[in-house]
Amino acid sequence: MLLGIDQGTTGTTCLVLDEELRTQGRGYREVAQHYPRPGWVEQDPNELWESALAAAGDALEDAGAAAADLTAIGITNQRETTIVWNRASGEPAHRAIVWQDRRTAERCKELPADLIRDRTGLVPDPYFSATKLEWILSEASGDLAFGTVDSWLIWKLTGGAVHATDVSNASRTLLLDLTTLDWDNELLELFGVPRSVLPQIVDSSGTIGEAEIFGALVPIAGAAGDQQAALFGQACFERGQAKATFGTGAFLLANSGSERSRPQDGVVETVAWRLGSEEPVYAVEGSVFVTGAALQWLRDALGLLVDPAESEALARSVEDNGGVYFVPALAGLGSPHWVPEARGLISGISGGTRREHLVRAALEAAAFQTRDVVDALPFELQTLRADGGAAGNEFLMQLLADLTRLPVEVPEERETTALGAAALAGLAVGLWHDTAELAGLWRSAARYEPELPEEEADRLLAEWRVAVKRALLLR
Repeated sequence: MLLGIDQGTTGTTCLVLDEELRTQGRGYREVAQHYPRPGWVEQDPNELWESALAAAGDALEDAGAAAADLTAIGITNQRETTIVWNRASGEPAHRAIVWQDRRTAERCKELPADLIRDRTGLVPDPYFSATKLEWILSEASGDLAFGTVDSWLIWKLTGGAVHATDVSNASRTLLLDLTTLDWDNELLELFGVPRSVLPQIVDSSGTIGEAEIFGALVPIAGAAGDQQAALFGQACFERGQAKATFGTGAFLLANSGSERSRPQDGVVETVAWRLGSEEPVYAVEGSVFVTGAALQWLRDALGLLVDPAESEALARSVEDNGGVYFVPALAGLGSPHWVPEARGLISGISGGTRREHLVRAALEAAAFQTRDVVDALPFELQTLRADGGAAGNEFLMQLLADLTRLPVEVPEERETTALGAAALAGLAVGLWHDTAELAGLWRSAARYEPELPEEEADRLLAEWRVAVKRALLLR
C-alpha cells in the first residue's frame, strides 16, 4: 500500500491506495490560518506537521492498515508557503508565510522582471517564496533552514536527517534556474539568501529518505508541489495534456514536454516533475486566485448561500445569468492578467436580479477565468481533466467544456494531488514500470462534451471580458 500526504492551505488530506491506485482509506484534518495584518496570511508550521500526522493516522485506520503495511510515502503540498526553522532545535523561527500573503508586494515592484522571467519562468510577485524568505531572514537569526512545506514534512518525518525539496517545489521559489535546475547564484544574491539555508534539490520520484511513522520505517519516495502532483495524478504525461484543479482558486497546468516553452506574459513556466534519470518535464501554468472562494464569500459575507454545495441547484434554477457578471478579484487578478491591485466587480445588476443570478455568475466566473488561461497558453490543448471539489459540480463542468471547446474529463478519485504523490512514490519503488503503465490506471467518472453553440459561447465571453476591463479600471 501507498500513503499520499497532501498538505494543503486549509487542511491536510491523506489517502491510502493500493497498487491499482484505488483508495482504501482517507483522512482529513483542518488547519488554521492567521491574519496578523491586512494582506498578511500565516500558519503554524507545527500545526501543519501535526495535521499531516493525524490525517495519515486517520487514513490508515480507515483502510484497516498499519504503517508497517506501507510500501512508500509520497508528499505533496501547498507550494510557495515559506517556512524557516532552527536546525539545532527544529523549531520554527517564524510562522509559515502562506502563498496568499501580500506583505512583500512593494518589494516585488523593485525586482528585475525580465531577469526573473528569463531565469525562473515566473514573475516577481509576493505569491512566490523568495521575498517571503528574504523577509523572514531579516527578522530571524541562528543556524537556519528554509523550505516549502514539503521540506518541512520531510525534515520532520526523517527526524531532521534530510533537508530536501523536489525540483517542482524548487521551481516555485524564484531562486531556481529553470534551465540548469539548480539554485541560481545571481538570484540568491538578489534576495540575500545564503546557500546554507537551502534544501538539497531531489527528483520528484526517487527515494528521498526514511520516515519513522507510527513505529514503522517507510521510504519517502515521491514529492511534488500540489498542482504538479495533480497533473501527474491525472495521467497528463504527454505534451498538450492539461488539468484544472478547482478549490479556493483554480490552477491550470499543461504538460509542455522536455523543453522550455517560454510562454507569453500572463502564464508562467514551471517544472512538472523529474523522474530519476529521465529528462525533466516542464509545464505552463495559469493561476486563478479566486473560484471556490467566491462562493465562500457569497456565503460568509453576503449570506446568499448556506453551503457552496447548493450552488449548482441555484444556478440551474434560472434560465441564464440575467446579464450579471461577477469578476471575483477578491485577492487581485491572477493569470492571464497578474494584477494584484485589481478589485472585484459585479456588473449588470437590475431590478430583476436575484441571488440565484449572483450564485450562477460566481460559478460562471470560474469557467470564464479558466478559458482566459487556455487562450494564453503557447500551444493547443489535447485534453482537459478537472479535479478538486468543484469537479463534482456538473453545471460548472459542462460550462467549462462549452467555453473551452474541449472535452472535460473528471476522474473517479478527485483527490488527485494525494493520488499523484502516491503514484510518484510507487513508481520510484518499482510498483509500475513506467508512466504508460500508470496511464492505464487512470479511471474516468464523467466526461463532458461541448454542447453550447460556439457563437453563444463567444457572446458570453465577450460580455465577460467587458466586465474584466471594468474591474481593471478600479485598481
